[in-house]
Amino acid sequence: MRVLVAGAGPTGLTLGIDLARRGIDVVIVDKAERHFAGSRGDTLQPRTLEVFEDLGVLDAVLAAGSPVPATRVHLDGVHVMDRWMAEPVAPSPGVPHPNPWCLGQAQTEAVLREHLAGLGVRVRLGAALTGLTQNEKGVTARLSTGETVRAAYLVGADGASSTVRKALGIAFPGTTDEAMRMLIADVAADDLDHAWAHWFAHASEPTHGVHLSPLPGTGRLFQFHAPLPEAVSDASLDTLQHVLDGFTRGVRLDRLTWSSIWRPNIRLAERYRVGRVFLAGDAAHAHPPTGGQGLNTGVQDAYNLGWKLADGSAALLDSYETERRATAERVLDLSTELLRRHKDGAEDAHERDETTRQLDITYRAPSPARVCAGDRAPDAPVTDRDGKDIRLFDIYRGPHATRLTFGGPAPDEPHAWAVLRPGETVPGPYVTDTGGHAHAAYDASAGTEVVIRPDGHIGRHSADRTGT
Repeated sequence: MRVLVAGAGPTGLTLGIDLARRGIDVVIVDKAERHFAGSRGDTLQPRTLEVFEDLGVLDAVLAAGSPVPATRVHLDGVHVMDRWMAEPVAPSPGVPHPNPWCLGQAQTEAVLREHLAGLGVRVRLGAALTGLTQNEKGVTARLSTGETVRAAYLVGADGASSTVRKALGIAFPGTTDEAMRMLIADVAADDLDHAWAHWFAHASEPTHGVHLSPLPGTGRLFQFHAPLPEAVSDASLDTLQHVLDGFTRGVRLDRLTWSSIWRPNIRLAERYRVGRVFLAGDAAHAHPPTGGQGLNTGVQDAYNLGWKLADGSAALLDSYETERRATAERVLDLSTELLRRHKDGAEDAHERDETTRQLDITYRAPSPARVCAGDRAPDAPVTDRDGKDIRLFDIYRGPHATRLTFGGPAPDEPHAWAVLRPGETVPGPYVTDTGGHAHAAYDASAGTEVVIRPDGHIGRHSADRTGT
């Protein structure tokens, strides 16, 4: 089976990795002539870090990035305080990566591309999708190179102006705030300490100013954020310097490597699928940058879709839109509320809390029974048969589903494990819940069975093994 992915951003690359590790023939094309070079989405949320751990790229992401720094607040050119967008949280048995991680989008994409190449897949640049047709057996896509590609499925991960979405005739309702224009750029500021983010504003209007956040692995560049003045239409180094000089003197900008002007887009595709063609990432939902949700939501789309494409069953393919569109709608509400608070000058408009970490994503269907179907499966420390310390995430890792049976032997099938308390043994594979964290995390007693889907969400949780 072949899957064609249009778009080589974080969404398309994540999907490519998930498909390739399952042995699926995946082709990734992108209309760009060269790889994206800017920071854009530079915050990886905790749930994304868990996904990257499962896909085998977390170590490289952590090595390339850094924790999200605290911000030095300067009012009228004077340093007045330091503050966190969110106070760092200590890891817990259920959440091994509780804090966001800072890494520019270009660096994240480079890590994903390198891993994908190790799986035998390379992105084809300069190959724009120009048209498509489909029937009950597959999709035929026409490329700007003049060739056609036949695939079982096509996934449009080609951004907010998606050619795939337009070819399908899917509406993309929402709003674009033309009155709010923002500068974003990657630029050096050698006068500033690169260990901190910096906020420059006037004491009379402390929530309106310039934010410079350090970008790890870029030669001491910062990501520059600021409102674009009226009647200004370029994002040159001179414009950035002029804007910054309006709030502070003595900080010189240099080495501009990328810049853009953005307007808040808030849009959600009416459908995520037509036949054998799917939408993912910005092609399906456009977010304002508040809350750092857009890139991360696209990664979650890909992680949800990959195993369903590999399975190919009608019910699973139908569930992609049901699960992910509802999630995007909720995340858009969050991003929009944070944007409103930003525009209103709220002091906490850029602070992060539980709702931005994406650990609470659920695909749970309403049920009167005691069911935990669809929630993210938490981690927990356990030991293997030899007494070695491992984690539940270690046995979940990979493209398979996992079955846990608490207090009794696991079924004789691949990736099925018994979860026992100290002193208990059973035939077959088992782990020991030495601290009781696994039982607590899954609200489990003897006889409880939990099935973990390949995307790390609970597919079934039953105390009597009858399912739901």
